[in-house]
Amino acid sequence: MLNKAVILAGGKGTRMGHLTADLPKQLIPVNGRPFAFYLLNNLAQAGFTDIIIVIGYKKEKWADFLKTLEWNVRIVDQNERVSDKYGTACPVEATEPEVGQDNFIAVNGDNLYSPSDLKAMRHQDDLNYVTCFRSEHPELYGVLEADDNGLLKKIHERSPSPPTNMTNAGLYKFTPKIFEAIKNIGLSPRGEYEITDAISWLAQQHLVKIQELKDYWYDFGKPEDIKIVEEFLKTQD
Repeated sequence: MLNKAVILAGGKGTRMGHLTADLPKQLIPVNGRPFAFYLLNNLAQAGFTDIIIVIGYKKEKWADFLKTLEWNVRIVDQNERVSDKYGTACPVEATEPEVGQDNFIAVNGDNLYSPSDLKAMRHQDDLNYVTCFRSEHPELYGVLEADDNGLLKKIHERSPSPPTNMTNAGLYKFTPKIFEAIKNIGLSPRGEYEITDAISWLAQQHLVKIQELKDYWYDFGKPEDIKIVEEFLKTQD
């Protein structure tokens, strides 16, 4: 079964304001532990035994945290691999030498998913998967549109009139085909290489399936999210 997970944690975390002036947002303390601990713990509970963390911003701050870990974790420096590019596809591209021909999941380092939802992504098949979460306000997110077979038809970026309420939850299962897809995309309108464009490239070949999260999904992108995540984690003890 699929056992490789990639955590995308190289960004600056500007939405966290002064809290990330000297610290990656994934290392901001939550109930006494860095946020990244809880994501890693959930991945381990889900059965992932080979974890790759893509770092970049304030990479030196990861050293002490990594020494405390009991799990098999490898580090990839995004800036050393793809320093001439920018965008959400770049940290995924940076892991190609480590991933090789294996299937893997990719998870945003500032999101928290349940062990059960993570475990449900361990598909050892030839399809790629993008997760969704049903939202009452899909206009605030990118949304997914499926065809009659449950395959991804199109990703709609934020729209005042989204066609569905299936919001992109930022948790993916990829085959090595994703690296070919990244090489075949160009710059987006905002001048970046977007992972959603690579996924759309795969969707045109009917290679992407939509999977709905069944449990929880917490974002850790803004200062107010810290208290929300802290209170939630207290209920999980």
